[in-house]
Amino acid sequence: MTEHRNIPLPSSEDAPNGKAAERAGDPSFGKDQETRRPAGASLFERASGQFGLDPFKPAAPRRSLADLPTATPKRARRAAPKVVARTPAAVSAQVSTIRPQRDFAAAPAEPTGEPVRFPAQVQHVDRQHLAEQGFIEPGGEASTLLEEFRIAKRQLLSSARALGTDRSRIVLVTSPLPGEGKTFCSVNLAIAMAAERNAEILLIDGDVAKPSISRSFGFEAGRGLMDALADPEVRVEDLVIRTDIDGLFVLPAGSAGLDETDLLASDRMALTFGRLTENAANRMIIVDSPPTLAASPAAEFAKHAGQTVLVARADRTGRNALEDACHLLSACADIKLLLNGADFSPSGRRFGTYHADMD
Repeated sequence: MTEHRNIPLPSSEDAPNGKAAERAGDPSFGKDQETRRPAGASLFERASGQFGLDPFKPAAPRRSLADLPTATPKRARRAAPKVVARTPAAVSAQVSTIRPQRDFAAAPAEPTGEPVRFPAQVQHVDRQHLAEQGFIEPGGEASTLLEEFRIAKRQLLSSARALGTDRSRIVLVTSPLPGEGKTFCSVNLAIAMAAERNAEILLIDGDVAKPSISRSFGFEAGRGLMDALADPEVRVEDLVIRTDIDGLFVLPAGSAGLDETDLLASDRMALTFGRLTENAANRMIIVDSPPTLAASPAAEFAKHAGQTVLVARADRTGRNALEDACHLLSACADIKLLLNGADFSPSGRRFGTYHADMD
């Protein structure tokens, strides 16, 4: 028969080396074991002395809450927040620093100075010459063309007022390729916008290679944008032409040069636009640029424009050309498409000549 012996358990009388003295065959061992066992000791704690696991011995019981450790575990250690008394002014300053910036849909800031003024001398516009080219007749009767550009201008004005920034009031008008009507749309937009009350519309001829804005209005072009960019001594506002169309001003393209793109990409270009728009909340700038895919200036103008009108001719402009042009103009966040030369209306309705009959 196999002899059955009790398994020795650790007790308070263990030897210093951590091993319990063997008590085989001691009939009283099992009876008084509970009295020799440390009070409240678990099985793991009792085994620690048997197997040399001294680091796992239970800590001495604490007599009060004051004996508890105050250190925070490393993984949860955080700097305690400081409570500092603040005056109302300090609290207001702190709130202003954490408030999110509202660059869009924000009310325009109050002007801190006077806007630059344009020359007082007035240049006459040949209105018959405008009509012969198919442009809107300033001050004339209502027409289909006028109503269509009123809709287009309303979209641009609404976006500029919603954003309320100087850049949003700079509108670039271009087309993917030549012959799609971008100058036609630029002039008509400018005339339609000038009818707004207390508005100043500055039409800039940015097509230096083929300037045509001044010729469209019937007067000779002199110095203009490129001259102001090339000569720091020239003030751009002095080169602006005040027309006899109330609220409409023209800045010619100026002298052409080999460094045209370099001048448009220079810091002086940004300073020029800033000078024309600063503190002038009622001033809109329309830039007639070269075709986007034919010359590089359009992409440079787009870096300063808050809105771009991309003119597409219904019977000529292809989808690939539009996509390529949008890619080059991507510096402007707001690109609008204007369809020119369309004869088809999905609804079958078109604007007519609705006006009051005067007897």
